[in-house]
Amino acid sequence: MTKIVALIPAYNEGERIAKTVESLKKVSSITRIVVVDDCSTDDTAKKASEAGAEVFGLEENMGKGGALNKALKGLDYDILLLIDGDLSESASEACKILEPVIDGSADMTIADFPKPDKKGGFGLVKGLARWGIWKLTGTQMNEPLSGQRAIRRNVIESINKFSGGFGVEVGMTIDALQKGFKVKEIPTSMSHAETGRDIRGFMHRGHQFLDVFKVILSRLR
Repeated sequence: MTKIVALIPAYNEGERIAKTVESLKKVSSITRIVVVDDCSTDDTAKKASEAGAEVFGLEENMGKGGALNKALKGLDYDILLLIDGDLSESASEACKILEPVIDGSADMTIADFPKPDKKGGFGLVKGLARWGIWKLTGTQMNEPLSGQRAIRRNVIESINKFSGGFGVEVGMTIDALQKGFKVKEIPTSMSHAETGRDIRGFMHRGHQFLDVFKVILSRLR
């Protein structure tokens, strides 16, 4: 039996994590659901556990890449499903990105989201990510920042370590493509909590831009 582990890095997702876990439980091919609680200050861990997930708690906030690297140590899986904690009911769409990896037509799949209802930033982070991936691999990507991915174990082992911070997805895509793995974007109806055009949203995207820039720069050298 193929061991498919859904790994959910989460920080202060108490409002949505239970629905995300419950929706993933509807995907029959998933054999295990693990939430990595990145030292949340709310009830993320409690809500995730009550919903039926295994919870791996961190004693300090490590950021997305660091949390994933920590959780992967000793994790037994054949296919890793990365899911953000704020997908709620739309997490059940994970079946769409799992299918090509299960049948062998892709080594890594990336969820392509529909256009959001609410306007967020001005596309600077996504534009930088797209440019970096194209510059380093010659591949055009529609959703370079999507955190919803299904990945074969040999891809993870070849990458060896995820990039830190918010650059984890871009680094993962560049590394996988440069190593010759088959990467596909899969249309889904997934949705998550969008950041708006307010101070909090701009600060988040500012940190994201810097992390993505660092990842691209490190691979251009």
